[in-house]
Amino acid sequence: MRRPLVVKLGSSLVVDGRGRPRRALLRARAAELAEIVESGTPVCVVSSGAIALGLRRLNLERRPTSLPRLQAASALGQAALQRAWQDALGAHGLDAGQILLTSAEIAERRAYVNARSALNALFTLGAVPVVNENDATATDEISFGDNDALAAQVAVLVRARMLVLLTSVAGVLREGVLVEDGSSAREVSFGPGNPLGRGGMESKVGAAELAAGAGIPTLIADGAGDGVITGALAGRAGGTRFAAGEATPAFKLWLRHGKRVVARVHVDEGARRALVDGGASLLAVGIARWDEDFRAGDGIELVGPDGLAFARGIASVDSAELAGRPANVEAVHRDRLDVFVR
Repeated sequence: MRRPLVVKLGSSLVVDGRGRPRRALLRARAAELAEIVESGTPVCVVSSGAIALGLRRLNLERRPTSLPRLQAASALGQAALQRAWQDALGAHGLDAGQILLTSAEIAERRAYVNARSALNALFTLGAVPVVNENDATATDEISFGDNDALAAQVAVLVRARMLVLLTSVAGVLREGVLVEDGSSAREVSFGPGNPLGRGGMESKVGAAELAAGAGIPTLIADGAGDGVITGALAGRAGGTRFAAGEATPAFKLWLRHGKRVVARVHVDEGARRALVDGGASLLAVGIARWDEDFRAGDGIELVGPDGLAFARGIASVDSAELAGRPANVEAVHRDRLDVFVR
């Protein structure tokens, strides 16, 4: 099976100003997705719009700040969102699967692998998974923050061949001019996001950088343009492109982007060199301090004497066992460590 394409659509593309699905746009994008699936490339859609659709049922024009009301809007709108995608994809003979995630599933290794297996099973069946955050149950602690971040996490999860972030503008703009090279995108001053959604262009750039850093090329483009998805896959669509970085093994990608970090652990220069240059495990003797207590199995971020994070790993012991820097106590085994700055 080929590596899948992940396509994310923001709320402003999926839902119109009156709180109704943009059915014509969804049908146009579904026609492209069907063509891509027919060619042998699986497709996953990450779709915003549940809360925006639910707001109409609550007689609200803007996103509420109350978490229970947001959850209610999501619960009311999610069914309508899935129905809109099933109608659009079904017109081309495709089934739409529904996958709702919180960051808790990404952070826990077994749930992460199970989610990947479910997505791969849908790909094998020729169905199109439609992924959204489970806003009806998510709290601030287990929220992705926005669906741009979710889309990047899903792209990493399935080892996508490409991530396409579709929005209501041509891409990253600097004073009205399109920035085509993603390496220059951080030089742009970003404005606020859409009032119906959480993301803005800055969140899309962050998501694109995350995916590109995992070896996945990314395009931010106008989702209303003709043939934008097939054009993106063929390399001819306009927008802001982010080149893929060096590919990384799947487990290390999960450590770097999925596993939740509960503490920053500061190490001395000798330990940093042993980890970066020697591929060693982290021993207690090399640890100077940590900012929060942690337990065995927790995710920790390693920081060098210069104050810069250079690795993430899974703790082998509780932080209490590191007091006094005992000799021969292994804090993080090298097989459960990802060094990302050398």
